[in-house]
Amino acid sequence: MPQPFHLYLDSADLGALRTCLPHPVVHGVTTNPTLLKRAGVTWEALPGLLDTLLRLGAQQVQAQVRSPDVDGMLADADTLLRPFDPGQLVVKIPATRAGLTAGATLTARGVPVTYTAVYALEQAHFAAELGAAYAAPYLGRLNDSGVDGLALIGRMQALVTASGSPMRLLVASIRSRQAYLDLLALGVGAITIPPALFAELVDHEATIAAERGFLADAAE
Repeated sequence: MPQPFHLYLDSADLGALRTCLPHPVVHGVTTNPTLLKRAGVTWEALPGLLDTLLRLGAQQVQAQVRSPDVDGMLADADTLLRPFDPGQLVVKIPATRAGLTAGATLTARGVPVTYTAVYALEQAHFAAELGAAYAAPYLGRLNDSGVDGLALIGRMQALVTASGSPMRLLVASIRSRQAYLDLLALGVGAITIPPALFAELVDHEATIAAERGFLADAAE
């Protein structure tokens, strides 16, 4: 039986996230140090933001370690996990040599892990082999680098499917509705989008116009 699809919102801007949450099609919220910096959220304030998002209806939130070495990553992960119930927080770790080591340790402890900044087929392979919950390739950034991002992500998805791994590709750096639809056609298990794109996906003018007509007729 296919796994349910997971839609995430990619932001640390609480005001923007409140325009989308709560909503039943949204599984959770992803953050990273760049998004936190952009939103003015400090490391110390991060647990409070994540708790607020859970209370707003997110089923899972994702936050990233900030250290480059294995011991530091594990210490960061422990700090992030401490205030939350098991499964509420997914720890994001860059898919570096140290990151794969730290992530494997966390997975062995039952902690869900996302390997992020996945740019190569073998990184997705290693993430699946290590039991990650997610591997996050960046569609827009891959395209910016001159790679056919959609084609590469399609190969990653085929590899994950063939392996039988329950890991989902969590595709980030989504810049358009068409990119979202193209990824759905590949069968990826999760996508994270900016809040601004959420409105484009759920608020269709033709549907809204039809509703106006129905409501007008119902009032007569």
